[in-house]
Amino acid sequence: MSSDVHVKAFADRARVDLDPSSIFPFALDDFQLKAIDALNQGHSVVVSAPTGSGKTLVGEYAIHRAIAHKNKVFYTTPLKALSNQKLRDFRNQFGQKNVGLMTGDLSVNREASIVVMTTEIFRNMLYAEADEKNDPLEKVETVVLDECHYMNDSQRGTVWEESIIHCPSSVQVVALSATVANAGQLTDWISEVHGPTELIISEHRPVPLEFKFCSAKGLHPLLDEKGTGLHPNCKVWRAPKGNKRKGRSQKPLQPKTPAVSFVVSQMFERSMLPAIYFIFSRRGCDRALEELGSQCLISSKEQEAISRRLKEYSKANPEAVRDGIHSDALMRGIAAHHAGVLPAWKELIEDLFQQNLVKVVFATETLAAGINMPARTTVISSLSKRTDRGHRSLMGSEFLQMAGRAGRRGMDAKGYVVTVQSRFEGVKEAGQLATCKPDPLLSQFTPSYGMVLNLLQNHSIEKAKEMIERSFGRYLATIDLVDEEEIIEKLRLQLVQLNDVAGDIPWEDFERYEKERGRLREERRLLRILQQQAEETLANELTLALQFASVGTLVSIKSQQLKGRVTPAVIVEKVDGPGQFPLLLCLTDENVWLLLPCNSVVSIHAELSCLRITGLEIPDLNRSGEICHGDSKTSALAMEVTNIARRHDMRTPQYDLAGEVLTQAKLVHQLEEDLKRQPAHKWGDRKQLKKHRRRMEQLENEIIERQQLLHRRANHHWEVFLSLIDILQHFGCLDELAPTEMGRTVGSLRGDNELWLGLALMSGHLDDLPPPELAALFEAISTEVNRPDLWSGFPIPRKAEEALNDLIGMRRELLRVQERFKVFFPAWFETELMGLVDAWARGSTWTDLIANTSLDEGDVVRILRRTVDLLSQVPYCELISKQLRANARSALKLINRFPVRESDDLLIEAQAEKRGSNPATERLS
Repeated sequence: MSSDVHVKAFADRARVDLDPSSIFPFALDDFQLKAIDALNQGHSVVVSAPTGSGKTLVGEYAIHRAIAHKNKVFYTTPLKALSNQKLRDFRNQFGQKNVGLMTGDLSVNREASIVVMTTEIFRNMLYAEADEKNDPLEKVETVVLDECHYMNDSQRGTVWEESIIHCPSSVQVVALSATVANAGQLTDWISEVHGPTELIISEHRPVPLEFKFCSAKGLHPLLDEKGTGLHPNCKVWRAPKGNKRKGRSQKPLQPKTPAVSFVVSQMFERSMLPAIYFIFSRRGCDRALEELGSQCLISSKEQEAISRRLKEYSKANPEAVRDGIHSDALMRGIAAHHAGVLPAWKELIEDLFQQNLVKVVFATETLAAGINMPARTTVISSLSKRTDRGHRSLMGSEFLQMAGRAGRRGMDAKGYVVTVQSRFEGVKEAGQLATCKPDPLLSQFTPSYGMVLNLLQNHSIEKAKEMIERSFGRYLATIDLVDEEEIIEKLRLQLVQLNDVAGDIPWEDFERYEKERGRLREERRLLRILQQQAEETLANELTLALQFASVGTLVSIKSQQLKGRVTPAVIVEKVDGPGQFPLLLCLTDENVWLLLPCNSVVSIHAELSCLRITGLEIPDLNRSGEICHGDSKTSALAMEVTNIARRHDMRTPQYDLAGEVLTQAKLVHQLEEDLKRQPAHKWGDRKQLKKHRRRMEQLENEIIERQQLLHRRANHHWEVFLSLIDILQHFGCLDELAPTEMGRTVGSLRGDNELWLGLALMSGHLDDLPPPELAALFEAISTEVNRPDLWSGFPIPRKAEEALNDLIGMRRELLRVQERFKVFFPAWFETELMGLVDAWARGSTWTDLIANTSLDEGDVVRILRRTVDLLSQVPYCELISKQLRANARSALKLINRFPVRESDDLLIEAQAEKRGSNPATERLS
């Protein structure tokens, strides 16, 4: 749909433009008014603003307007917990009958004007749309994508991209995002793939933040008055000389870390509570509760209020109370909030915190990712964290997300962000993060088996390719491709310029010439080795012979004084030397006297007659190597040596006349002559030509590599898509490009590897399993628990284990085929917790279940909910036996009980309006 048609279609529908002042009893900020105006013009919007700035109000306006138009709004969140929170908030605001909820296992009041759901559910609904007799998006005016910056999530970010790509252009999109560096690129992309979209940015915080730093000495300001640098009183700590850490890292340790109790006391004294204290590990959060000892942060009246609320909670959820230190800490206004805590207990903590009864919550960073729990102060205990890839510093957006929780609008004049001295980071690192810019959004788009099957079920291969190429990743790559193509063009220009200089050179001849030159160098090296060996062999023989040589004997000498030349000479006198051999006083053909040791003689010409030595004035030379020039009286003798040297070869060392040396010297001479005859020998500066040639090869290789990289980046997702098609065809899920019955079954599933799940379900090995053991096997094939200390005290059920073993061959074949096509989706095969799931399905109490595993309660709930999610999909799959469907329904009832399932009131509502739809994919039966 074109932009004009889109806007006209919306204008026809939007008969009522609401006055914001009639809805909100307070003045709106400029960015909120701009966003509302854009919505009223029929545009989608991206609202990028700091946490706590009021961007959710834009979504609320869209809800009011849709209700006025008698239309609907889908409100999506990244987390199930956040969906539940929004459900409660919207019911209080808009009335219970106007708000519905859709999750993986529940569908409550789905025909309401406002339906809250996770973004995954919305994405699944879009894929299933073509199969619906009744369009699930009928009368949907707006989709609100809350926490849209979740696109950066490496595991789930693809869901946001798929939702935007497949959302009909007639539906307005309201994308609410924390501050990101490239909000403009996100907006341009949505405009390109969905329809006209306006970017609304606000960097203003209604409640300003004040950054502080806590060391063992106390709490101090971190930044200067401008907020751009460190406060003058903040001194960067420098280690004393010689105080270095042992080990690989030479970074010196920082000063002592302040105790948690000290940090809390400092905030309590300055009226900075309530506070969220971020610690990047569950155990760290629980240890912090212990470290506070008996410290109490609330009044007796507040204690009574918490006690009443805790009694109500215990009465409703007797097995969900965290006894011991957690309950004790809660009565003192302190709590821990992390993924290991039961969802119900976390909701209690959130409720008490919002009522200002809990003053300090120790939380992992997941709390910063969505749950609405603003505080006066946030404390960030460390500026680095441990990840699957090792220890690393916090990213700017991670820090800003946590810091943004500080400052309650309408309650606090300012919010406080406290960074804490650690053993590895101090004020320098804290200042850098406090003044850093947010990180950009990156694409996490990833084709999956389900995506392939759903696209091919509803579209041609050409249309599927078009939709794959609409991803945010492809959009970002296209922007980068422009820069990359400019670089390639510059490289091509350099190559052309070099071709102009040396392009006419026949490089094959040049390479052959260089190869021959290399051979010549090697043969010359071999000649030197042979000469040296012959010289060493003859040296002793010549030295011995010289003892008997007469004065007047003609010789060839070689010495440093003669610059290493072989020089004709005559022995004039023998002089006693320092050893057993004499020194020789010789006169050369150039009339130069030289006193030399015997080993300087390289040839004795015994075949020539000795010269008569008479009437010469002998120079007074005493040291070996001494030299002096002859006079007119010696010149006649020197001339005689010269004349003889002309007639006889006296310039070749005797060792050069050895057979091997002569043969090698002849070969070297032949190679030299051959080289001179080659055309390349006559070319100009061969060194420069060689440099040109090397640079040309480098340019050619770089251009090829960059073009290949360009192709991979531009076509990566499509190539993965094609590989998935090949794998699906191998397993009979596609008949050419049409999904088969098997394929439609796999396409109706959602999981980390839909093909693995589908093959297991359709194998027949699961059909006869009793419901408890079926639930146990479902856990094994759908969930990973990566804990080194994992254990469970419940035995693995025998039938489920046998059925799982029957799947080994099929799993091995799937992994082999995936590896062949370079596709890597996990096919989970985890047996450790099968006994635990079986025990829960057979009626074990929650207390007994937790007592027999090393996992935290929150982990057990997450695993069981993943199992519930898969079980809830089975009854609506096409090619599944009736027996397996019935057993899956029974297993679902057995394990989906508190605290795994939602609260009783939601369950009762869902059962009251139960209908034949698959919540995971929203396909009607």
